[in-house]
Amino acid sequence: MRGVALLVSIFLLACGMVIGQQVSKPVVIQQPPLVLTPPPPAPSIFLTCGHVWDGKSEKLLGKSYVSVRGEKIEGIYQETQGGGLPGLPPGTIWINLESHTCLPGLIDTHTHILLQGDITAAEYDEQLLKQSPEYRTILATVNARRALEYGFTSIRDVETEGAGYADADVKKAINNGVIPGPRMQVATRAMDVTGAYSLQGYAPGVMVPHGVQPVDGADNARAAVREQISHGADWIKVYSDRSYRVREDGVLDDIPTFTLDELRAIVDEAHRERHKVASHAMALNGVHNSVEAGVDSIEHGNYIAEEDLKTMAARGIFYVPTIFVGEYVAQGRAAEGAPVWVKMIQIHEETFRRAMKAGVKIAFGTDAGGFDWKINPAKEFSSMVKFGMTPAQAIRAATATAAELLGMRDSLGTIEAGKLADIVAVPGDPLSDVSVMEKVDFVMKGGVVYRRP
Repeated sequence: MRGVALLVSIFLLACGMVIGQQVSKPVVIQQPPLVLTPPPPAPSIFLTCGHVWDGKSEKLLGKSYVSVRGEKIEGIYQETQGGGLPGLPPGTIWINLESHTCLPGLIDTHTHILLQGDITAAEYDEQLLKQSPEYRTILATVNARRALEYGFTSIRDVETEGAGYADADVKKAINNGVIPGPRMQVATRAMDVTGAYSLQGYAPGVMVPHGVQPVDGADNARAAVREQISHGADWIKVYSDRSYRVREDGVLDDIPTFTLDELRAIVDEAHRERHKVASHAMALNGVHNSVEAGVDSIEHGNYIAEEDLKTMAARGIFYVPTIFVGEYVAQGRAAEGAPVWVKMIQIHEETFRRAMKAGVKIAFGTDAGGFDWKINPAKEFSSMVKFGMTPAQAIRAATATAAELLGMRDSLGTIEAGKLADIVAVPGDPLSDVSVMEKVDFVMKGGVVYRRP
């Protein structure tokens, strides 16, 4: 018993107590103050550019320095009169691009990363019938990386061609850092009316996949808009015409798909939910109905009537001409029995020149996926110059104007302080020879370098 009492006494003493008596001063243990150490700042990156095209000027700036911190541009500086680098903070990463021209990251506003080329119907059918959506999505991740390495730091992908909502998942994987690729806006499934879009020509009893979501009637159209937005659509895409022919007066005619009431319902519902509408409209009626319905962009637009051009300019409806793909597929489709595609090329050039004269906003778009992704989509620059633009106008269509179409003018499209650090570089002077835009060998997206010489 004495041993137990002794142990109890020792325990109480350790707690500051003596049996029958309280210690006058409790023991106080001093703790050091809690200090939260902020994370170290992101290192600065300094690009030394032989020239800069900032997206605003008609001319190149001379030797310049672009300062990047984190995902944004800190500033752009001309070389001081004494030469040499400005004072750099410790830890700065310096990238030498003195033999290059630096430009804003490029934006392609019309792509199909789930498509691998469809010159003929057979090529299209094979992809939808013999490739699973899962396999096509794997190919899409490769195409997304290709787009980024070509210099396209942002894209608008205007439907999956039968692969459901796979584009929304590719976008998520890029945003989460799972795979490399451009920042994306996606249109998911797109819409057309029953019987107007591939796959076509199979026996009535043979069930085949659809390249789009078939929609009939204004109420169903509204429901489809809501469904697609709920599954991640940033844009709504509609196919507004089909079955093209050249009339005796040279006008490219068509059969419209949706009624005007249906198109208006789609546009109204999309705009009500603060989303935009892109319309595949290649000819007279499809374009006119789309413009009347109030879409936000006309895709392809091989023929646009003069009055519709005026309305587009007045309302700010964008024109995304996709010239190169039309030339690329023309001979193959003519050989398949549709010679109108060859005739469309000259009509398209005349329309493009009239659109420029009318003051329509023209945004760069390639329809990559309509041709093989192994072909550099930057070939579109030379096509736009061939149709009448200056190199500076063509490059602006793929930077500042495209950023405006995407609703990202405040963060993309020019090289200036406060904007996202999307910067590419080419060897040479793109304002003298626009084909050097096909030779991008430095790519930075959001301050991260993905390709460098």
